[in-house]
Amino acid sequence: EVQFVESGGGLVQPGGSLRLSCTVSGLRFDEYTIGWFRQAPGKETEGVSCINNVDGGTYYATSVKDRFTISSDKSRATVYLKMNNLKSDDTAVYRCAAARYGGISMMLVTTFVDHWGQGSQVTVSS
Repeated sequence: EVQFVESGGGLVQPGGSLRLSCTVSGLRFDEYTIGWFRQAPGKETEGVSCINNVDGGTYYATSVKDRFTISSDKSRATVYLKMNNLKSDDTAVYRCAAARYGGISMMLVTTFVDHWGQGSQVTVSS
C-alpha cells in the first residue's frame, strides 16, 4: 500500500517562507516523479512543481518559478518544496502526487498520476 506523509503547511505572512515535505512509502521511490498540485477555492487544480527521481528533471509552474525550489532525498524517500516570498495567491491546499510514467508531464496531464497524498493547507495572509 502506498502511503504519503505530508507536512510543513500552515499560516505565513506575505513574503514569508515555508517548506513542504512529502515522504512516500510502498513504492520504488527512485522510479517515480513526485511533486505537488495545488487547488485554491473556486480555482482549478494547478501543477506546481515536481522532480523526476530517475533523471533529476524538474518542473516549476510559471507562477512559482524563482520563488520555489524542489529537491529529493532518496535516502529518506522524501521530496521537499521550499517556498520563498510567498504571496496571497499561493494560498491553497497543496497535494503531493507520484507518477511512475510520464516524468514531469504529470504536472500537465494528471492521468499520469498513480498516487495522491491527502494534502495540506498553505495560507498566506497578514
